[in-house]
Amino acid sequence: MEWLACNLCSNNTHYSLICPRLSLSLTSQNSHFCHFFPSTTATLKFLTTKTKTKTLIPTSIITMSISTSSSSSSSSSSQPKEDLHNENLIQVLKYHNQTKHNFDKYARGPHGLDWANQPNPFRRYLSAPLLPLLHFPTQTEPQKNQTLQQNPDDAYAPLYSSLFLSLPPPNPFPIPPFLNSSMTLSLSLLGNPLDTPRAYIIAPPIESLSNSPFVAHYAPKEHYLELRAEIPSGFFPNFFPENSFLVGLSSIFWREAWKYGERAFRYCNHDVGHAIAAVTMAAAGLGWDVKLLDGLGYVELKKLFGLEVFPEFKFPSRPVKGKFPEIEFEHPDCLLLVFPNGVGKQFDVNYKELSSAISKFSKLEWKGKPNLLSKQLICWDIIYRTAEGGSYKGFTVREVVRKRRSAVDMDGVTAIHRDTFYQILLHCLPSGCGSGGKQRRQLALLFRALPWDAEVHAVLFVHRVTGLPAGLYFLVRNEDHFHELKNCTSSNFAWAKPEGCPDDLPLYELDTSSGSLKDSLYYRLSEKLSCHQEIASHGCFSLGMVARFESSLREKNTWMYPRLFWETGVLGQVLYLEAHAVGISATGIGCYFDDPGKLLFLTVILAEGSQFSCNCS
Repeated sequence: MEWLACNLCSNNTHYSLICPRLSLSLTSQNSHFCHFFPSTTATLKFLTTKTKTKTLIPTSIITMSISTSSSSSSSSSSQPKEDLHNENLIQVLKYHNQTKHNFDKYARGPHGLDWANQPNPFRRYLSAPLLPLLHFPTQTEPQKNQTLQQNPDDAYAPLYSSLFLSLPPPNPFPIPPFLNSSMTLSLSLLGNPLDTPRAYIIAPPIESLSNSPFVAHYAPKEHYLELRAEIPSGFFPNFFPENSFLVGLSSIFWREAWKYGERAFRYCNHDVGHAIAAVTMAAAGLGWDVKLLDGLGYVELKKLFGLEVFPEFKFPSRPVKGKFPEIEFEHPDCLLLVFPNGVGKQFDVNYKELSSAISKFSKLEWKGKPNLLSKQLICWDIIYRTAEGGSYKGFTVREVVRKRRSAVDMDGVTAIHRDTFYQILLHCLPSGCGSGGKQRRQLALLFRALPWDAEVHAVLFVHRVTGLPAGLYFLVRNEDHFHELKNCTSSNFAWAKPEGCPDDLPLYELDTSSGSLKDSLYYRLSEKLSCHQEIASHGCFSLGMVARFESSLREKNTWMYPRLFWETGVLGQVLYLEAHAVGISATGIGCYFDDPGKLLFLTVILAEGSQFSCNCS
């Protein structure tokens, strides 16, 4: 089997997350800024340095992204399914390999930032009717001349840490508070609007907004809904629970390709994972839950979001620069159902009938014309070919979310206590802490929106965690994989539970370093593998995400490729939030070397003859 790896880095003050394309660093400073940084460029000789008894390894990085639906209904091809699957698999593997960074060359991208053609970060639908939303403050305390009763939403301000134990009772004023306040919270969780997926609201009638069920585009800068269309009155009662609504997410590949070139498809999908977690957290604060409706295909989502307004884009056979505004189309990624807590097990979605109902949306009267984002663009053709185929500080959810930013630097001094470290990792478990069973199914906040068993694990470089020796650790997020992982790694690894580790936390110590921290091989490798960036080694710890790769695509079809990125994005979002909840911060590292990390993983971590390989992206 092959494993995709991505890295996370975190500091005492910094969590460093190095994922397929992203690395997070946590910082204890109060400044919160979001950045993606590269992995390291160490020399191969240095990276394979051995100790007396063991060979030590770096983690690698991989970016996880979102793409098309798992439903086959979106395919219009008459090709046999097996042939189509093989073609899609070949294309996905080609993209993944072609967009790797290596010591001798980087993946193709712009040589500099073309500021004159920087995309407008905000999609608007010109002439669409505007539905203004209310703004609520971050603080829960009454302001001058204001009482909590004036804002009903403020009565629902649970502590951040409490949401991992149980959701509060559902807000009796369901949809308006989410749209008025939680949509803003969701945006706060997503950082740079240039990298943020577009959000669409599909909702039943809402008093003060619309007397009819509707589809609307969320305009974050203005905090408005842009009314795109009114939909049939029977749509929601026929398919969904009472008081529920839908959130659709879409990506504009060009907005990230402007900056990242061919690797943009990875990053777009990773950001979709962030967005799924953001919506889930915002809903949880109101006592609501979220479910990913993964049975609809590309065609259905395109109709549902009103994206047929964009002309079909005929992409060229090679990268081309020019004026072709059709490249600014939106790719429909996924659909989330937001519903009151407690009704999730009481309904099933009839996807066949739902698909039939959505097919009639093409005949609706769609309002608004999408604005242009850039004057001149570059088409990276491979993107479009692939797209086809501590103790908590007592913060409320709103306070944690509003403060969520990425750090720009690590101080190389701050440390966190091991109890805080364990607390953070407990919230990274897919089945939740205290569940009593094996970690496998994704049932915990924020992972339960994902309908597949956990695929992503974490390899951690611990630098500054008081009470734990610096070294290499492994968090097993699906315990069905434990024996296979252990058997395919070096026999020199201890696979021992660290001192003080909770019984229900499947964290294992692989190897620790003696001597000073800065002389530690893991300390140096975490920096080297992140394109020589000190931010990867100056945090409390760093980590890489590891997932089954080619075998997963063969077993589940190529639609799993973006979903692996979604899962890393959700995990990365949890780490961002955890950092802020304990009073520190985090940042992402986006540049890393793919195959050098893969070689290290193979030669140092994996035992000879193993069926696993590391495919780092």
